[in-house]
Amino acid sequence: MITALTVLLIIFIVGWYLSFSASRLDRLHHRVETSWEHLDALLQRRSSLALEISHSSDLDPATMVILTESAYISREESILERNDAERSLSESLRFLRTAAENGEVHVDFGLLSELTLLTEKIKIAVLIHLEAVTTVKRVRSKFLYRLFHLAGRAKSPHAYSFEEEPL
Repeated sequence: MITALTVLLIIFIVGWYLSFSASRLDRLHHRVETSWEHLDALLQRRSSLALEISHSSDLDPATMVILTESAYISREESILERNDAERSLSESLRFLRTAAENGEVHVDFGLLSELTLLTEKIKIAVLIHLEAVTTVKRVRSKFLYRLFHLAGRAKSPHAYSFEEEPL
């Protein structure tokens, strides 16, 4: 025969486990937000660097306009419309880097090396962000989390398509 103390102990353990699980999910959501803020800061720095390169290099007018426009758009777009802007900026910078390596255009070596270093940091930040998003989605899909609505009102995170393309 189950006593009232045993029932209370079971209710306490289940409540503690649900609270622990909800706290874990909250920490994972915070990790996604933090990784996105870091990635966003790096992307903003890349846009600034692209503008600096476009204004300090001897680029032909068409290349300068394309690079400047894609940098401004990637800085100003809202998070939802940012996919195309970041993709365009990545393509413009890839073209510029190739042209500089082939000697077709002259770009300050310091700016080009800073761009290369920044691109590597962005690649790492993208991987960290995608891993955090994947982890949150995996945890949120578990039956216990859905049954007890442990995510609360937090929106399900998503990865942006520009993150999955090479920089």
